[in-house]
Amino acid sequence: PMGDAPVPELEAVLDGGGWDVGTNFEGSPAPPEPVRLGRNVCYVVLAVLFNQEDAVLLVQEAKPECRGRWYLPAGRMEPGEGIVAALRREVKEESGLECEPLTLLALEERGPAWIRFAFLARATGGTLKTLEEADAESLQATWWPGDPRSLPLRSLDILPVLDLAARYRRSPAHPPTLPRELPCSPLCLRLLLPFANAAGHLWLLLATAGTLHLPVVACGTSPSELRAGLRPPLLRLLRDCLGWEAQPAALGLLGLQHRPGACGDTDGICFNVVLSIPPGSQRDEPPEPRDPALRWWPVREEGLRGRVLQRLRATVPVRS
Repeated sequence: PMGDAPVPELEAVLDGGGWDVGTNFEGSPAPPEPVRLGRNVCYVVLAVLFNQEDAVLLVQEAKPECRGRWYLPAGRMEPGEGIVAALRREVKEESGLECEPLTLLALEERGPAWIRFAFLARATGGTLKTLEEADAESLQATWWPGDPRSLPLRSLDILPVLDLAARYRRSPAHPPTLPRELPCSPLCLRLLLPFANAAGHLWLLLATAGTLHLPVVACGTSPSELRAGLRPPLLRLLRDCLGWEAQPAALGLLGLQHRPGACGDTDGICFNVVLSIPPGSQRDEPPEPRDPALRWWPVREEGLRGRVLQRLRATVPVRS
């Protein structure tokens, strides 16, 4: 009943895993350029940790432009560094604590030029940095039991992340989501695009180049594309290859894959994303693709259909 549909790939993506990116990118006439930290992309990690008394870990900044202000442990990834390794390093350098990530809380992005991975993590060892141990990374760290807004903060942009973390601890909105170590040269998005009609029938968009697979769209590296956000390449695919002007709802992240140093000195990441279509823009059947490299696959197996629909409501938020 599954025919030649990419069920193993689909199941891996629904489980938060990864899959081989390959060399075909839908909607890209030329092979995408590789991305490199410090040249055309910037990745930042940020950590939210709570202790047993529900106090949050905050660090006091040492940088001249924000010296003395408080913030969550955060910093830029370094070339050749994994996402989780960068998280552990930044928490250790700024707070003195060792940690393990529990889940990605949010993906915050301003296009490939700046992407921040906000994690919920737990302390596994170490001791809090004191003022006597102040260095260029931070002045000190503390478990803060009150409202962080009562402190002079470096920026208020951590408040929505803290709210997400508190809500996730009370009632997880998505399964634990952590990076998978699989290679990727460009920065790209593997698209799960479902189409459901009022009768409850469900289709998924597939790419036909080689074996059937979920479409993979590469982000461009021109200056304008680097600042445009992650959604435009996906919207361009819908418009140019499907002839569809529907305005999709929020982007949701199912998982991501990255392996430092696996593709030379490139720092590519593949994001597995869901782009859902609001009910008001739906029809009885999905639009016929303009491009023969795409086709719709009807999901008839009830268990798989249920998993797809459930995951539409359980993704890591992508904030642009």
